[in-house]
Amino acid sequence: MKSAVSARRGLGLASVPLLLALAACGGGGGSGGDTCSVAEQKSWLAGYMSDWYFWTRLSPHPDPAGYSSVASLYSALLYTGTSADFPADRWSYVQSSEAFSRFFGDGATLGYGLSVAGLELARNAALPLHVRHVEALSPAAAQGVQRGDQVVSINGRSAADLVAADDFGALTPAQAGDTLSLVLRRAGADRTVNLTAAVFNLSPVGGAAVQTTAGGRKLGYVSVKDMVSQALSPFDAAMASFQAAGVQDVVLDLRYNGGGLVSTGATLASYLAGSRGTGLNYATLKFNSAHQASNSHYRFSNPGAALNLPRVIVLMGRRTCSASEQVINGLRGAGVQVVAVGEATCGKPVGFQPTAYCGQTYSAVNFESVNQLDQGRYFSGFAPTCAVAEDFTVPQGSAADPLMAAARTVADTGACPVTADGQRSPLAARGDSGLPRLRPLAEGDPRPGMIPR
Repeated sequence: MKSAVSARRGLGLASVPLLLALAACGGGGGSGGDTCSVAEQKSWLAGYMSDWYFWTRLSPHPDPAGYSSVASLYSALLYTGTSADFPADRWSYVQSSEAFSRFFGDGATLGYGLSVAGLELARNAALPLHVRHVEALSPAAAQGVQRGDQVVSINGRSAADLVAADDFGALTPAQAGDTLSLVLRRAGADRTVNLTAAVFNLSPVGGAAVQTTAGGRKLGYVSVKDMVSQALSPFDAAMASFQAAGVQDVVLDLRYNGGGLVSTGATLASYLAGSRGTGLNYATLKFNSAHQASNSHYRFSNPGAALNLPRVIVLMGRRTCSASEQVINGLRGAGVQVVAVGEATCGKPVGFQPTAYCGQTYSAVNFESVNQLDQGRYFSGFAPTCAVAEDFTVPQGSAADPLMAAARTVADTGACPVTADGQRSPLAARGDSGLPRLRPLAEGDPRPGMIPR
């Protein structure tokens, strides 16, 4: 059986092509001696976590023999928050290597293609449940599902029941061909939509447009939902169009971006920082004390379509997580003014170097991330500059979108909008404690990630 160290080193810096090869060999890429028995997997996992887990000195180290399954052992190995410096690990998880490679390698996913605003309701079953996002190339989009559609029921369960139970697992299929039956309400009329799960390509960048504010300023808007390499080409095209139009401000919409690849975030941030970032660290990844030699730096580049603007307006919320928070932190470390509009972010300044073994990919926290100024550990998330609540019934990024309206005010005045009581919008307080440990795929979205590649 491979040792924990050799299994991890076989991935280098989380090289996705190499991880694909490992998964194709049965995960772990072991020799013919690997049987992938439960006992063997538990032994490997205990060794790997003892060696490479970021919180290995603070976490439990139980005897693997006391656990009947790999999953139960994995949960028992996670750090429980015993140090005042760090909250409990609520991020480490495991998934099939096939699913991991599909998302981070191919830029595709298996699903129905819709996400709902369940987390935002905080189990208040009296509030309506809305579709908040639909993937452009998904089965849901093909059936005409739209953001703002009210969910009446899912597979016969009422929306109120789903919200009260905080149970949206039906939106995450186990395999292609699974079915989902929705009753949706639009403009007072109900309709039934039947969806069949399929693998489809992600559309990580959307909505790129140049808008003119009431004050006559040119504003470039672009939404980035997934930090995958497939975002790079369309983002470059968006920045080139903004550059040609002479935009005076950029609005980067990260409200639903759960993260992804560090290198993708670094490239996106480089377009915004421009020459300000030259020679500076975008992010430094710090591993546990036994693996300081693995510490690595990601630096700003200076793409041809870089905008070199002194200010970036970021739309964000509780789903802005991990590698997307890293963009905010990286830009601030380079001296770029980041005006944050929306809600507080999820608070995940740590990341994974995913490791495949026996067909499963373990995303256990391996490192923390800091910027050029050595700033990190934002476990409570980033507070917004302008606190604005989202309206799921209007198109994202449209003139009616409250976050976008606030961004236009910031662009024109340099200040937050004035609220109905005549006050500037205050800083938002977090209404939740972040994502629970090992939460199932949340309302149709992938798990948050920060992966060095």
